[in-house]
Amino acid sequence: MVEITDVVCPLCGCVCDDIVVEVENNEVKKVRGACAVGKSKLMGHGRIKSPAIRENSILKECSYSMAIKKAAEILAAAKRPLMYGWSSTVCEATKVGIELAEEIGAVIDNTASVCHGPSVLAIQDVGLPSCTLGEVKNRADLVIYWGANPAAAHANHMKRYSYISKGYWTSEGKKNKKLIVVDVRKTATAKMADVFLQIEQGKDYLVFSALRAILYGHEDVVPDKVGGVSKKDLLEIVRMMKEAKFGIIFFGMGVTQTRGRHNNIVNAIQTTRAAHTHTKFSIMPMRGHYNVNGFNQVCTWETGYPFAVDLSRGYAWYNPGETASNDLLWRKECDAALFVASDPGAHFPGESIGHLSKIPVIQVDPYANLTTEFADVVIPCAISGVEAEGNVYRMDNIPIRLRKLVETEYMADEEIMEWILEEVRAIRED
Repeated sequence: MVEITDVVCPLCGCVCDDIVVEVENNEVKKVRGACAVGKSKLMGHGRIKSPAIRENSILKECSYSMAIKKAAEILAAAKRPLMYGWSSTVCEATKVGIELAEEIGAVIDNTASVCHGPSVLAIQDVGLPSCTLGEVKNRADLVIYWGANPAAAHANHMKRYSYISKGYWTSEGKKNKKLIVVDVRKTATAKMADVFLQIEQGKDYLVFSALRAILYGHEDVVPDKVGGVSKKDLLEIVRMMKEAKFGIIFFGMGVTQTRGRHNNIVNAIQTTRAAHTHTKFSIMPMRGHYNVNGFNQVCTWETGYPFAVDLSRGYAWYNPGETASNDLLWRKECDAALFVASDPGAHFPGESIGHLSKIPVIQVDPYANLTTEFADVVIPCAISGVEAEGNVYRMDNIPIRLRKLVETEYMADEEIMEWILEEVRAIRED
């Protein structure tokens, strides 16, 4: 039995790096310090056993060579290919994926287009007065979760970084901290809060505006009730914000995927700046997958844009609303699709899935999922952070190195993408 410490968890945007894993006979036997879902991933579960190609509506097992050559043939022949996913793999694979997208003139996109894409757009508009999770842990005495439920989605977030954590200047943990939760319903996180504001659906923008006005000293213009929240409660929230030594707003998809979208985030950022006129305040999106942030970083380095990048013109074109995955699928533009480390079959709207069922689909993933049910080529890969190493970006933009814990016969994502790229170039040269 070998004990490995400081293991990095490849699950959510927390990217916890304090996990202890015990390995015996090239198999993870025990995991300590991870949340239940992170433990499940590190322990491993049902895998795709072999590459497969669909023939007569049935997936038939084949070799890596056959599956990759078939994938390359599909992509090389496509006139409008889509490459989507990338949020649950490492930056090295993303880099090769972008090179492949340039080679075939594809649209390359990641899961941000259906989650925190509005956050990215808002940050492009007005910037982000943010910090690291380490600063939150060591300094924050007021934590606000807005449209986020970390108790369910980021189970170790409060314990590691915010409300429950103990840091250099927060050595007593939650005893000297306050937790505010703003949401449309009483979540598991809301039940832990000192103050819970239950707002009306789609009224986040109005509530941000009211808080911002009060912070700037214009409480007289705020009506008695805003978005289902009384003025009295709003004034209490502002008082807590002003009295904090260090405050942080974490916002989730409850803000990005409701009415107002990126405008909500612009207003949230401006509200943070208003609070900063009184004390130290920061804001941070609760990014979901462990490397959704990493794709946005690498894609920006390589193309100038963070997601939904159209490379069909011979140069990068970026216009979310036109070039995001579902935009193309709704317009039925794509004639082939490559999905890496994602499951659009479970998350895309019915109309998008309807079009995907009519075009060749290639899936690269360790696990069978709903996308496997209609994929024409399925290529299983090593699990990053367990069977393969690589770099990822935590939700606060801190790069962290995933480690390899066990050996495997499965190919890493980066190797698969390099092989596909090599085959595509060979086809195009012929």
